Amino acid sequence: MAEKIESLLKEEGVYHPSDDFREKALVKDESIYSEDYEQFWKRAAEEVDWFEPYSELLDDSGAPFFKWYIGGKINIAYNCLDRHVNSWRKNKAAILWEGENGDRVVLTYYQLYREVNRFANALKGLGVKKGDRVTIYLGMVPEFPIAMLACAKIGAVHSIVFGGFSALALRERIEDSQSKIVITADGSYRRGKVVPLKENVDESLEGIDGVEKVVVVKRTGNEINFVDGRDIWWNDFI
Repeated sequence: MAEKIESLLKEEGVYHPSDDFREKALVKDESIYSEDYEQFWKRAAEEVDWFEPYSELLDDSGAPFFKWYIGGKINIAYNCLDRHVNSWRKNKAAILWEGENGDRVVLTYYQLYREVNRFANALKGLGVKKGDRVTIYLGMVPEFPIAMLACAKIGAVHSIVFGGFSALALRERIEDSQSKIVITADGSYRRGKVVPLKENVDESLEGIDGVEKVVVVKRTGNEINFVDGRDIWWNDFI
Protein backbone atom coordinates (compact mmCIF):
# COMPACT_ATOMS: atom_id res chain seq x y z
CA MET A 1 0.00 0.00 0.00
CA ALA A 2 2.81 2.42 0.93
CA GLU A 3 4.48 1.80 -2.44
CA LYS A 4 1.24 2.54 -4.29
CA ILE A 5 0.76 5.80 -2.39
CA GLU A 6 4.38 6.80 -3.03
CA SER A 7 3.89 6.08 -6.74
CA LEU A 8 0.83 8.33 -6.86
CA LEU A 9 2.72 11.14 -5.13
CA LYS A 10 5.37 11.02 -7.85
CA GLU A 11 2.90 10.83 -10.74
CA GLU A 12 3.73 13.49 -13.33
CA GLY A 13 1.42 12.48 -16.14
CA VAL A 14 -0.83 15.15 -17.63
CA TYR A 15 -4.27 14.23 -18.93
CA HIS A 16 -5.81 16.74 -21.31
CA PRO A 17 -9.61 16.97 -21.60
CA SER A 18 -11.23 16.41 -24.97
CA ASP A 19 -12.27 19.39 -27.09
CA ASP A 20 -15.92 18.49 -26.54
CA PHE A 21 -15.46 18.45 -22.77
CA ARG A 22 -13.66 21.79 -22.84
CA GLU A 23 -16.42 23.40 -24.88
CA LYS A 24 -18.97 22.43 -22.23
CA ALA A 25 -16.91 23.82 -19.35
CA LEU A 26 -18.36 26.73 -17.39
CA VAL A 27 -14.89 28.30 -17.14
CA LYS A 28 -12.93 27.76 -20.35
CA ASP A 29 -9.94 29.95 -19.59
CA GLU A 30 -8.11 30.48 -16.29
CA SER A 31 -7.53 34.12 -17.21
CA ILE A 32 -11.27 34.74 -16.69
CA TYR A 33 -10.52 34.26 -12.99
CA SER A 34 -6.91 35.40 -12.68
CA GLU A 35 -7.30 38.75 -14.44
CA ASP A 36 -10.13 39.95 -12.19
CA TYR A 37 -11.03 37.43 -9.50
CA GLU A 38 -13.42 39.83 -7.75
CA GLN A 39 -15.58 40.16 -10.84
CA PHE A 40 -15.38 36.40 -11.33
CA TRP A 41 -16.90 35.74 -7.89
CA LYS A 42 -19.36 38.59 -8.30
CA ARG A 43 -20.72 36.92 -11.43
CA ALA A 44 -20.79 33.57 -9.64
CA ALA A 45 -22.90 35.11 -6.86
CA GLU A 46 -25.45 36.25 -9.44
CA GLU A 47 -26.18 32.63 -10.34
CA VAL A 48 -27.59 31.72 -6.91
CA ASP A 49 -30.50 33.00 -4.83
CA TRP A 50 -29.84 35.07 -1.72
CA PHE A 51 -32.13 35.50 1.27
CA GLU A 52 -30.32 38.77 2.00
CA PRO A 53 -28.00 40.43 -0.54
CA TYR A 54 -24.41 41.08 0.48
CA SER A 55 -23.35 44.68 1.08
CA GLU A 56 -19.67 44.20 0.29
CA LEU A 57 -18.11 41.65 -2.05
CA LEU A 58 -14.69 41.27 -0.42
CA ASP A 59 -13.09 42.40 2.82
CA ASP A 60 -9.34 41.84 2.51
CA SER A 61 -8.37 44.01 5.47
CA GLY A 62 -7.47 40.94 7.52
CA ALA A 63 -5.45 39.18 4.82
CA PRO A 64 -4.75 36.33 4.45
CA PHE A 65 -8.08 35.72 6.22
CA PHE A 66 -10.36 37.10 3.53
CA LYS A 67 -14.09 37.56 4.00
CA TRP A 68 -16.46 37.31 1.05
CA TYR A 69 -20.05 38.45 0.51
CA ILE A 70 -20.21 40.54 3.69
CA GLY A 71 -23.73 40.73 5.14
CA GLY A 72 -25.20 38.24 2.69
CA LYS A 73 -27.38 35.32 3.76
CA ILE A 74 -27.69 32.19 1.65
CA ASN A 75 -28.66 28.54 2.08
CA ILE A 76 -27.07 25.81 -0.02
CA ALA A 77 -30.01 23.42 0.37
CA TYR A 78 -32.41 26.08 -0.91
CA ASN A 79 -30.24 26.66 -3.94
CA CYS A 80 -29.81 22.94 -4.63
CA LEU A 81 -33.50 22.09 -4.31
CA ASP A 82 -36.15 24.62 -3.31
CA ARG A 83 -35.61 27.06 -6.14
CA HIS A 84 -36.00 24.27 -8.70
CA VAL A 85 -39.31 22.94 -7.39
CA ASN A 86 -41.32 25.65 -9.16
CA SER A 87 -39.27 25.47 -12.34
CA TRP A 88 -39.03 23.12 -15.31
CA ARG A 89 -36.59 21.01 -13.27
CA LYS A 90 -39.27 19.93 -10.78
CA ASN A 91 -39.82 16.51 -12.35
CA LYS A 92 -36.31 16.09 -13.71
CA ALA A 93 -33.99 13.54 -12.12
CA ALA A 94 -31.83 15.01 -9.36
CA ILE A 95 -30.33 11.69 -8.25
CA LEU A 96 -29.68 8.60 -10.37
CA TRP A 97 -28.35 5.88 -8.08
CA GLU A 98 -27.38 2.27 -8.58
CA GLY A 99 -26.13 0.10 -5.74
CA GLU A 100 -23.41 -2.50 -5.90
CA ASN A 101 -26.00 -5.28 -5.89
CA GLY A 102 -27.91 -3.74 -8.80
CA ASP A 103 -30.79 -1.98 -7.03
CA ARG A 104 -31.70 1.42 -8.43
CA VAL A 105 -33.28 4.63 -7.19
CA VAL A 106 -34.28 7.70 -9.18
CA LEU A 107 -35.31 10.85 -7.30
CA THR A 108 -36.65 13.92 -9.04
CA TYR A 109 -35.92 17.38 -7.67
CA TYR A 110 -39.37 17.45 -6.12
CA GLN A 111 -39.05 14.00 -4.56
CA LEU A 112 -35.62 14.86 -3.17
CA TYR A 113 -36.95 18.20 -1.88
CA ARG A 114 -39.75 16.39 -0.07
CA GLU A 115 -37.43 13.79 1.50
CA VAL A 116 -34.95 16.44 2.61
CA ASN A 117 -37.74 18.45 4.25
CA ARG A 118 -39.04 15.37 6.06
CA PHE A 119 -35.63 14.56 7.45
CA ALA A 120 -34.90 18.19 8.34
CA ASN A 121 -38.17 18.40 10.28
CA ALA A 122 -37.37 15.14 12.06
CA LEU A 123 -34.00 16.53 13.12
CA LYS A 124 -35.65 19.70 14.40
CA GLY A 125 -38.09 17.51 16.32
CA LEU A 126 -35.11 16.12 18.22
CA GLY A 127 -33.98 19.63 19.09
CA VAL A 128 -31.21 19.83 16.50
CA LYS A 129 -30.59 23.49 15.75
CA LYS A 130 -28.20 25.79 13.95
CA GLY A 131 -24.60 24.99 14.85
CA ASP A 132 -25.30 21.50 16.23
CA ARG A 133 -23.17 18.72 14.77
CA VAL A 134 -24.46 15.59 13.05
CA THR A 135 -22.11 12.75 12.08
CA ILE A 136 -22.92 10.88 8.86
CA TYR A 137 -21.35 7.41 8.62
CA LEU A 138 -22.88 5.77 5.57
CA GLY A 139 -22.07 4.02 2.34
CA MET A 140 -22.95 5.66 -0.96
CA VAL A 141 -26.75 5.49 -0.69
CA PRO A 142 -29.49 8.06 -1.52
CA GLU A 143 -29.97 8.76 2.19
CA PHE A 144 -26.45 10.21 2.23
CA PRO A 145 -27.21 13.43 0.26
CA ILE A 146 -30.66 13.62 1.86
CA ALA A 147 -29.04 13.79 5.30
CA MET A 148 -26.43 16.30 4.15
CA LEU A 149 -28.97 18.65 2.60
CA ALA A 150 -31.32 18.33 5.58
CA CYS A 151 -28.53 19.42 7.91
CA ALA A 152 -27.65 22.33 5.65
CA LYS A 153 -31.30 23.37 5.48
CA ILE A 154 -31.58 23.87 9.24
CA GLY A 155 -28.05 25.17 9.76
CA ALA A 156 -26.68 22.05 11.44
CA VAL A 157 -23.10 21.07 10.68
CA HIS A 158 -22.73 17.65 9.09
CA SER A 159 -19.51 15.76 9.69
CA ILE A 160 -18.99 13.07 7.06
CA VAL A 161 -16.96 10.04 8.10
CA PHE A 162 -15.86 7.67 5.35
CA GLY A 163 -17.74 4.38 5.63
CA GLY A 164 -14.49 2.43 5.39
CA PHE A 165 -13.05 3.95 8.57
CA SER A 166 -12.71 1.84 11.71
CA ALA A 167 -14.69 2.22 14.92
CA LEU A 168 -11.73 4.00 16.52
CA ALA A 169 -11.42 6.51 13.68
CA LEU A 170 -15.17 7.10 13.86
CA ARG A 171 -15.03 7.59 17.62
CA GLU A 172 -12.32 10.23 17.32
CA ARG A 173 -14.36 12.20 14.82
CA ILE A 174 -17.56 11.98 16.84
CA GLU A 175 -15.73 13.21 19.93
CA ASP A 176 -13.90 15.98 18.07
CA SER A 177 -17.10 17.30 16.50
CA GLN A 178 -19.20 16.77 19.66
CA SER A 179 -22.00 15.35 17.55
CA LYS A 180 -25.51 14.98 18.97
CA ILE A 181 -26.77 12.68 16.22
CA VAL A 182 -25.14 9.86 14.27
CA ILE A 183 -26.63 8.66 10.98
CA THR A 184 -25.57 5.20 9.81
CA ALA A 185 -26.90 1.96 8.28
CA ASP A 186 -27.18 -1.67 9.27
CA GLY A 187 -24.33 -2.20 6.81
CA SER A 188 -23.07 -1.30 3.37
CA TYR A 189 -21.82 -3.20 0.35
CA ARG A 190 -18.22 -2.71 -0.68
CA ARG A 191 -16.46 -4.89 -3.24
CA GLY A 192 -18.80 -7.79 -2.64
CA LYS A 193 -18.54 -7.67 1.13
CA VAL A 194 -20.78 -6.21 3.83
CA VAL A 195 -19.23 -3.46 5.94
CA PRO A 196 -20.68 -3.61 9.51
CA LEU A 197 -21.42 0.10 9.88
CA LYS A 198 -23.84 -0.19 12.80
CA GLU A 199 -21.51 -2.53 14.66
CA ASN A 200 -18.72 0.02 14.26
CA VAL A 201 -21.00 2.77 15.54
CA ASP A 202 -21.92 0.74 18.63
CA GLU A 203 -18.25 0.15 19.39
CA SER A 204 -17.32 3.77 18.78
CA LEU A 205 -20.00 5.08 21.16
CA GLU A 206 -18.96 3.00 24.15
CA GLY A 207 -18.34 5.48 26.96
CA ILE A 208 -19.52 8.51 24.96
CA ASP A 209 -22.45 10.38 26.51
CA GLY A 210 -23.02 13.23 24.04
CA VAL A 211 -24.75 11.28 21.26
CA GLU A 212 -28.51 11.39 21.77
CA LYS A 213 -29.78 9.42 18.77
CA VAL A 214 -28.47 6.99 16.17
CA VAL A 215 -30.57 6.96 12.99
CA VAL A 216 -30.17 3.70 11.07
CA VAL A 217 -30.83 3.14 7.36
CA LYS A 218 -31.99 -0.40 6.53
CA ARG A 219 -29.64 -1.29 3.68
CA THR A 220 -28.53 -4.93 3.98
CA GLY A 221 -31.23 -6.41 6.20
CA ASN A 222 -28.58 -7.93 8.46
CA GLU A 223 -29.43 -8.47 12.10
CA ILE A 224 -27.97 -5.72 14.28
CA ASN A 225 -27.94 -4.69 17.91
CA PHE A 226 -30.46 -1.98 18.78
CA VAL A 227 -30.06 0.24 21.84
CA ASP A 228 -33.45 1.14 23.32
CA GLY A 229 -34.06 4.87 23.55
CA ARG A 230 -31.07 5.71 21.38
CA ASP A 231 -31.39 3.88 18.07
CA ILE A 232 -34.17 4.43 15.55
CA TRP A 233 -34.77 3.24 12.00
CA TRP A 234 -34.60 5.91 9.30
CA ASN A 235 -38.14 5.19 8.07
CA ASP A 236 -39.56 5.42 11.60
CA PHE A 237 -37.59 8.60 12.24
CA ILE A 238 -39.14 10.53 9.37
